[in-house]
Amino acid sequence: MEQIKIKPLTKEQLLISASRLTRFKYTEIKYLRVFKDIITGNLIYPKYKKQELDEFDYETVKDLAEKIINFSLCKLGIEEDSDYLINQRLYDYENAVFKINQQTEKLLKNKINYKGITKLFAENEVNNLRWLKALGEETDLTKAREKNSLHFPVEKVIICEGITEETLLPVFGEVYGFNFDKNGVHIISAGGKNQVVKTYYELSEYLKLPIFILLDRDAEENLRAVNHKLREIDEVYILASGEFEDLLPQSLVERTLGYAFENISLLDINLLDSDKPRVKILEEIFKTRGLHEFKKAEFANLVKINIQNKSDLSDEIIRILEKITANKKELI
Repeated sequence: MEQIKIKPLTKEQLLISASRLTRFKYTEIKYLRVFKDIITGNLIYPKYKKQELDEFDYETVKDLAEKIINFSLCKLGIEEDSDYLINQRLYDYENAVFKINQQTEKLLKNKINYKGITKLFAENEVNNLRWLKALGEETDLTKAREKNSLHFPVEKVIICEGITEETLLPVFGEVYGFNFDKNGVHIISAGGKNQVVKTYYELSEYLKLPIFILLDRDAEENLRAVNHKLREIDEVYILASGEFEDLLPQSLVERTLGYAFENISLLDINLLDSDKPRVKILEEIFKTRGLHEFKKAEFANLVKINIQNKSDLSDEIIRILEKITANKKELI
């Protein structure tokens, strides 16, 4: 490789790059994006645009990014290390989770000084950075995940329609006795039933892990679209009660509204007995109280605060959790 000139990455940039490289995302996409960002931002000479890097062999992209990262660590006083245990275990993990082509393998077969990067960590780093450290220190990664709620290695993926499910399912799981992070369950909020289908199609093409799909009751057409490509290891669950908000026990909703409207003359609680969908009722409550527009994400976080014990688990929430916790397999 010709003589190059580098602007070192800062400590913060190194940690951000390491976090992006180890998050749950398809290997080729995340590695190319991170490596190209590093090259365009920190390689002073020769200078490349992203369009030029698109024409490069993956081996060359990997070599340039690796050199910049390791040079940056040296500038922070962290010398190169010949211990590549973390690199090998990342390679093994990515291959266990995703279908990896030969080009992408070139990106994974790097000599980035991950051991050096872990020396920059604080104790309260995000899960995937703590997972990176565990790769270099722990013998049994599954036990380390269970002990420290690492989330990684991921063993099962849930695709749901919206933020309510993403926010509340892990909390309900905890009350039920199943910690999502300790068991490697990863939730993706797709942003609508059509996006659930699109997300499933994409994931099923390259993901080796089982996928649990959660759809609202009105998603029969989407169910047919999913079933058309459903793999044997995957499962679809259609809610019997409309939307996820309809699954919440009325006592939990009342408690949440009481918490939200603590200093406001509360609504006629009988409104919750209406046959209307729960979201429509909540929209009406917020409107009649003269408050801001009802927002699912905000309400989900209020519900999260007010979940207390197993009495807050409806029968259908329990059925969903039973499905999610079934057939959990060992990955590593």
